Amino acid sequence: MRIIYALVAVLFFVSASNGEDYDYVESYFDQKVDHFNFVAYGTQTYKQRYLYNATWWDKGTGPIFFYAGNEGDIVGFWKNTGFIFRAAKEFKALVVFAEHRYYGKSFPFGNDSFTGEAIGLLSVNQALSDYAFFLKSFKADRGADKCPVIAFGGSYGGMLAAYMRFKYPNIIQGAIAASAPLYQVAGKISSDIFFQAVTKDFHDVSPNCEARVRSAFAQLNKWASAGKAGYEHIVEVFRICKPFVVDDDYQHFLRWIRNSFVSAAMMDYPYAASFMANFPAFPVKVMCNLLESAPTPVDGLREAAALLYNASQTLDCFDMFEEYMYCADPTGCGAGTDATAWNYQACTEINLEGSTYGVQDMFPVLPFNTEMRDYYCHNTFKVAPRRNFLDVEYWGEDISSATNIVFSNGNLDPWAPGGILKNISDSLVAVIVEGGAHHLDLREDNPNDPQSVRDARNFELANIRKWLTEYYNKLW
Repeated sequence: MRIIYALVAVLFFVSASNGEDYDYVESYFDQKVDHFNFVAYGTQTYKQRYLYNATWWDKGTGPIFFYAGNEGDIVGFWKNTGFIFRAAKEFKALVVFAEHRYYGKSFPFGNDSFTGEAIGLLSVNQALSDYAFFLKSFKADRGADKCPVIAFGGSYGGMLAAYMRFKYPNIIQGAIAASAPLYQVAGKISSDIFFQAVTKDFHDVSPNCEARVRSAFAQLNKWASAGKAGYEHIVEVFRICKPFVVDDDYQHFLRWIRNSFVSAAMMDYPYAASFMANFPAFPVKVMCNLLESAPTPVDGLREAAALLYNASQTLDCFDMFEEYMYCADPTGCGAGTDATAWNYQACTEINLEGSTYGVQDMFPVLPFNTEMRDYYCHNTFKVAPRRNFLDVEYWGEDISSATNIVFSNGNLDPWAPGGILKNISDSLVAVIVEGGAHHLDLREDNPNDPQSVRDARNFELANIRKWLTEYYNKLW
């Protein structure tokens, strides 16, 4: 029996990064709570949110461009993935974005989704099965059984887009996997490389910028070595709302600062953007200018961190525990229920252990290793990470049997070293975006885009055209 769509369908308008509006219909799909246990939850379902736009669709024959929702509210990805709409216009496609379970509004157990054993149904396998069952039903309801599907995704969503092609090649004809660190999350390379890449971004703007960061952290550690008096001085200089009570507060403070550099490196776009935070154009360069123009390195460090945390220039002090959450992802989990969900995923399947030591990176000694992750995840969720899960389930480094995937990475993106940077076969190809940060190629065209990202988008469109041509030639 076909699963029935919920009756809720509302038309919305959202603004893309260059001001163009793309409307969407919001609806909900009655999705299985558990795809793999036939006993525990039986036929129980939940409302999975999705958005779609059929403005350009050649009904019944045109392709479906599917965005594999990742760790957040699906509307945010709709607003920041303008490339998919450009592609839809060119190929007369229907666009649909599906929300990942446990994020946004797609909660399998409502307000109880994060309590007890309920959170145990949050996994990559469950999410991919959600997408597969959703797409089969979505196509059937619209007379689109013969319409090919191309998957798109950025970051974790890029991983999911690639995994969909791995697991369901009968449903997904090809995938654009942007900034997808498949090797890193499968535990095939050290996650320490992430913070080394952040350091390189700042060093490449100015070697003196990196030097000022190192000098500032060295001074902070000198002050901290004085104990309570030193902590009080740090709190005063950085305008922290609450005093440090224990040394763990100081360690959290250091991670709070480090997170501002991580965010700037990921969002080092050539124009102002507000995807994951509010940043001006070229935030890495802006932070370096603040560091180098300040009277002391510590003053510069404070002003650089404020570029992220006080973008509105309205804060009297910084609440570092509200603004940054310590979690199983040392690059940051965000806030709210989305942060809880991502923290759980980082405690189970997704390997994001990563430390800084101040040698190959410019940050203080802040370890997050295997033992620390095990301890934290057991205390927080009563779970033990399975480090080999993605390596076994989603092929690790041995992905050569897959086809029809473009892996894109920006050379400014600190996630890039953990992804696929070279062609593996004629149809498993990589493109590097020089001057590009985190999945810049998926964003709307912008006059300030470097030529490299324009070329990358054209390369992706050419591959989509090839995949669709091959599909239709076989079909007809």
